[in-house]
Amino acid sequence: MSMRRTRTTVTVSSDRGVFMISVAAELAEMHPQTLRMYEQRGLIEPKRSPKGTRLYSHEDVERLRRIQEMTNDLGLNLAGVEHVLRMEQELDRAKRRVDALERRTEELQAEMVSQIDAVKRELRGGELVPLKHTHSLLPHRMPPAEPEPSRPRRIPIRRDGEQPAR
Repeated sequence: MSMRRTRTTVTVSSDRGVFMISVAAELAEMHPQTLRMYEQRGLIEPKRSPKGTRLYSHEDVERLRRIQEMTNDLGLNLAGVEHVLRMEQELDRAKRRVDALERRTEELQAEMVSQIDAVKRELRGGELVPLKHTHSLLPHRMPPAEPEPSRPRRIPIRRDGEQPAR
């Protein structure tokens, strides 16, 4: 009788807390107390189980490795690490905002092109005469009058529903 082995693969979201502190510390090659200290400083925020156990995600472990790289390889202190992480967060927010603005710009440009095309279609069937052919339709120009002294002009403004002044 041959035993058949089955293999089950589980895919877990990279931000889901799956590692207890001892496993996360081992994966990040740190002491568990270091993880607790980083949490107190706000450098990392592990999820919590219903009973309050810290649960670290793959993203958390990668962040811990980055922190270790900045402190060990680049010589940053934790205040420097905090500053770098905060700047990266701000840069990420700015990139998302720029992406959203670029998408909106593309939408508006497409809308403008559509509206311009609609106006062009309307004008093709209309009775507009190209400007170069209007000279025969208009009376001869009169010489310009003497310019009046400049003074502000009053333009009557009418609000919706208001009758014109007489």
